[in-house]
Amino acid sequence: MKKMTLPEIGIRLSGALDPQRCVELAQAAENAGFASVWFAENPFQRGVMATVGACAAATQRVRIGVGVVNPYGRHPTLIAMEFAALNELSGGRAVLGIGSGIAAAVRRMGFHDDRPVTALREAVAIIRAMLSGDSAELSGRVFSVGDPRLGFRPRRPDLPIYMAAAGERALKACGEIADGLVISNLTPPRSTKRLVSIVSEAAERAGRPRPRIVQYMPCAVRPDGDAARAVVKVTIGEMLAGLWPRGDDWLPAREALVKESGIPRRDFVAALARLRYGENAGAVIDDRFVAAFAIAGTAEECRQQAMRYGAAGVDELALTFAGAQPLDDLAYFHSRCEI
Repeated sequence: MKKMTLPEIGIRLSGALDPQRCVELAQAAENAGFASVWFAENPFQRGVMATVGACAAATQRVRIGVGVVNPYGRHPTLIAMEFAALNELSGGRAVLGIGSGIAAAVRRMGFHDDRPVTALREAVAIIRAMLSGDSAELSGRVFSVGDPRLGFRPRRPDLPIYMAAAGERALKACGEIADGLVISNLTPPRSTKRLVSIVSEAAERAGRPRPRIVQYMPCAVRPDGDAARAVVKVTIGEMLAGLWPRGDDWLPAREALVKESGIPRRDFVAALARLRYGENAGAVIDDRFVAAFAIAGTAEECRQQAMRYGAAGVDELALTFAGAQPLDDLAYFHSRCEI
């Protein structure tokens, strides 16, 4: 069994928050010794690049990760341009996370590509070539570009490129071409261990080092552990209602997550139905969902829960602090845990 170690701890921000609030949280995270600040960009929320730049300018040490951007709303050549500039601004701290995005939202944007893994492979090839100063000419199945080159020398030609992945084909591609894996919210520890294994085996077959593993996770940490669990139940309910596919005919990757959560499928389906009917998440989400999909409780309890993910192979947890007092919760976590 892998030794129980504490992963590096970062925070996750998103376009659901206004830019000024993000800057405040990024500075607080850096002052508290957190390792990173990650920004999730979802369609139809605030675009994050302006906020990311402001946070990069307002901090000096933390890694600045953006995950994920998708190559549909942002063409790979534009991604290379933006991240080369972000890396200059941040002093070499930028990390790119790329993924196919939330399928339903991407379709609402007017994109209907049925080859997401091919799209990601081609996008990574174009971005890497441009950041290294090489020709990115490619005639692919999804993207075709005619010798685009950056008109300046990038600060860091080996800027880390992470991929978000959950399906087996995407996980294998991540192991073969990416520097890291971004594991999304709503992924229980047993699933994390399985995903890490697939990526690690693919990387080994390709003769590459194992990609670094970052996992997103909702978190509530309070001196009153029961209060923390009550707060995070609302966030879990919002995520399930908003991100989980409708109906009960789920892709194999989703079925696996439910099985590995330890929650019977019938209970999972019933909870989704109640949430979408409008019932209060606090009444629908019980402690099984908290154990499977969040880190919540006192600082000591959260530290122990975080170590479970370290044992599953996670190198870095990017925590979304739930509730109305993230600055207080962040400071309390820092004061009681060595991070």
